[in-house]
Amino acid sequence: MGAHAGWRLGGAGRHRGEAPVGQRFRAGRRFHYSNVGYAALGRLLEVQHGTGWAEVVHRELLEPLGMTRTTTRPTGRAAQGLAVHPFADVLLPEPEHDGGAMAPAGQLWTTVPDLARWAAFLGGDTAGLLSTDTLAEMCEPHHVVDEPKQPWTGAHGLGWQVWNVDGVRYAGHGGSMPGFLAGLRVRLDGGDGVVTLTNTTSTTVMRGLPDRLLEVLRDEEPPAVEPWSASGDAGLLELVGTWHWGSSVTTATVAGEHLVLGEPGTGRGSRFARVGVDAWVGLDGYNTGEPLRVVRRADGSVSHLDLASFRFTRTPYDPSADVPGGVDDLGWR
Repeated sequence: MGAHAGWRLGGAGRHRGEAPVGQRFRAGRRFHYSNVGYAALGRLLEVQHGTGWAEVVHRELLEPLGMTRTTTRPTGRAAQGLAVHPFADVLLPEPEHDGGAMAPAGQLWTTVPDLARWAAFLGGDTAGLLSTDTLAEMCEPHHVVDEPKQPWTGAHGLGWQVWNVDGVRYAGHGGSMPGFLAGLRVRLDGGDGVVTLTNTTSTTVMRGLPDRLLEVLRDEEPPAVEPWSASGDAGLLELVGTWHWGSSVTTATVAGEHLVLGEPGTGRGSRFARVGVDAWVGLDGYNTGEPLRVVRRADGSVSHLDLASFRFTRTPYDPSADVPGGVDDLGWR
């Protein structure tokens, strides 16, 4: 790549304006990407900060992350944007231009190293600009791209695109400007990512390319081994082992400072964080935000676990644990 490869991100394209139409659907009902929305967001930044949107982005994001080669107009050497004729092997140079009011929707020129740094940001290396919880919230699917008769594979979070490929979650963003296509995709459970850059207005080559590149990376670069350490809380041993809700079986384990019921990421498996004496709250999965209470007998021993009204006992239908609905007086037979 040259010193400044000049690839554009985002998707402002050629938009001259829109009809004066208000909200088209109720919030959350239907997905449709809006370049005009990003243009309005850029203007909102200017109003709130009293300076240009590009200055805000540079000061708040690009400079702290060391993305010094990312600019709103090309500097130094830059790739020529091109369009390929749909029916002949001929090219048309795409003029470089200032998008004006639409510029916040996609007018950023960058290099491979800078875009890779942005991928690392999404992978968790935020340089303290965002908390881990905020980044995770941005990557939650807020609006699913619901294609008729198709399982959903794409969605949008807060600013990020989200993909669900064979049960693996990815986040990133695609972008286009006249003469250029760019893409960024990061695997959320490990932080591996790829960036793709082309100087063509349109091509089918980019479809599926990030997935194929990540497959190659997965096959050629084994995942890092997480070193084991004795980090568990021995004071929680009275809670580990087998628990029963009715006739179903759940295993409780300890991982660091967390109590874990089941296997996180599978079924209703979740981690729980302590929030008080014998009080816990779910951190992920089905039980996110749900309260878990350890109920003790008069002698201080653990009687049962109460998870948002679901009662877990050491033996199935333990009559001494005040099982909701009661237990048949004659017991098992």
